Amino acid sequence: MESKTTYFDKPGGEENTSKTLALARQRADELGIKTVVVASTVGGTAVKAVDIFTGLKVVIVTHTDGFREPNTQELTAENRKIIESKGGIIHTTTHAFGGIHRALHQGEGRPAPTVAMGDVIAMTLRTFGQGMKVALEIAAMAADAGLVRTDEDVICIGGTGRGADTAVVLKPSYVHRFFDTRVKEIICKPHF
Repeated sequence: MESKTTYFDKPGGEENTSKTLALARQRADELGIKTVVVASTVGGTAVKAVDIFTGLKVVIVTHTDGFREPNTQELTAENRKIIESKGGIIHTTTHAFGGIHRALHQGEGRPAPTVAMGDVIAMTLRTFGQGMKVALEIAAMAADAGLVRTDEDVICIGGTGRGADTAVVLKPSYVHRFFDTRVKEIICKPHF
């Protein structure tokens, strides 16, 4: 089997989002993939994704409430309405690689926490780019919620900062079985 990987000159989702989504749609059609998982913070990428992936199951994974600021959700109400009206499924949950140990980072006078396994996994995946870490993490988050099957390939899309710059074909797994995840293809990513 042979497939093509597209490399972007620089990371940065905003500049690469349209191309990433188009490449992912093309590959989904070629492989018969029916589910796409997309990371989105304020919802701009998600709105584009629900338009491009019509006819497919589109799962949008957002930041948790309070991620940047207490009592706030970064996904705008307007974008939520658009995504849901076009059949997108929004999933908001704790980052799979973060979890409870992040609470140790909060507050003055608290000692720096030891590195947790999730941090090691995240740092390792970032050697392939921030979008790769995000893509694998959202796959596990969606699997934990029952939004993707672990016996079917999906396409996961992440990015560096805003937008999307990385797309992969993978067989997802649950967080507690994360190392059963199988990355099958890299559709696109930044070339560092």
